Amino acid sequence: MGLIKSYRDLEVWQLAMNAARDVYLLTRELPRSEAFGLVSQMRRAAVSIPSNIAEGHARTTAHFLQFLSVALGSMAELETQLMLTADLYPKPRQQAEQICGRLAMMGRKTRSLMHSPGRRA
Repeated sequence: MGLIKSYRDLEVWQLAMNAARDVYLLTRELPRSEAFGLVSQMRRAAVSIPSNIAEGHARTTAHFLQFLSVALGSMAELETQLMLTADLYPKPRQQAEQICGRLAMMGRKTRSLMHSPGRRA
């Protein structure tokens, strides 16, 4: 792995950005009646993940751990919302399940980052 100069160099942030983009694309497929329900909740949770990773990276190591923990919480929240979406709406089911799989991998990578001695690298 190369030198980490910015949060943008963190693999988990890059994965989180891709997941957020995919959530935005998926939510376009949901009915308009979900605009203030699942759509807004899912988008908020999806954006929260890379945002917390970025903000935490800009702070002290202790704060970074706290922000990574918040990102993990947002991953769990988003996974729950995606599971509900998959149950309610057959059309985006496959997309939702794929994003859930990537969230699980992001969670493992985030936990690994939290426990690594060179957290910020």
